[in-house]
Amino acid sequence: MAHVRVENLSISFGGIKAVDDVSFEVEDNTIFSIIGPNGSGKTTIFNMISGIYRPDSGRVTLDGEDLVGKRPDKIAKKGIARTFQNIQLFTNATVMDNIMLGRHIHMKTGVLGGAFMWGRSSPTAKEEVKNREIVEHIIDFLDLQSVRDQFVGNLPYGKRKLVELGRALALEPKVLLLDEPSAGMNTEEKDDLRIWIKDIQEDYRVTILLIEHDMNMVMGISDRILAINQGVKIVEGKPSEVQKHPEVIAAYLGEED
Repeated sequence: MAHVRVENLSISFGGIKAVDDVSFEVEDNTIFSIIGPNGSGKTTIFNMISGIYRPDSGRVTLDGEDLVGKRPDKIAKKGIARTFQNIQLFTNATVMDNIMLGRHIHMKTGVLGGAFMWGRSSPTAKEEVKNREIVEHIIDFLDLQSVRDQFVGNLPYGKRKLVELGRALALEPKVLLLDEPSAGMNTEEKDDLRIWIKDIQEDYRVTILLIEHDMNMVMGISDRILAINQGVKIVEGKPSEVQKHPEVIAAYLGEED
């Protein structure tokens, strides 16, 4: 189970309310998208859910447990993983090594476990093998086999976004926060990403929160959508309901046209 509830969430920076009394619920194993213009508070909401920011007021709960005040690493261990608008990868490490870093919260011996030091029959070596098998499955799933041993810094932007998605999946999350996952991708890459996001929901049984400017993607894969503007909730509902709302048409869908 992975049920996320956000209640009356607010935060201010320098006297300006970035998020103002926003509430919503994300049911288990659904795709919930947050849309709005740049600077409307979308990423700030993700930062409060993942523990980077502490809200001035309100609650964030995962399966009834309050997450407010917990450190980001503790929240990750509870099962919340995320990607970022600006890619957060180690460019001088390989694709394999970057995704392996996502296994760190599950490792007793650290990312560079003791397989080489203690021999292949030791518990640390078995742990290393198990973690590598999980990462190999993710590499296959995201069709990254051809670049698995390349340095991330040498990859095109769209591939880097997939590596970051793979690293988040390596945490075996209950909840995945995807912040602008299609930014910088071409049309073909975006089409593939839509399929992968649906497959992650179905195959990995992950609850997904999505921030995305591509309205075709949002309307095509979301179970529910929240539209916000200047930190305030405008409307929440099914895609068919949200896309008919006059403020959404004016502020967001109109931009895309």
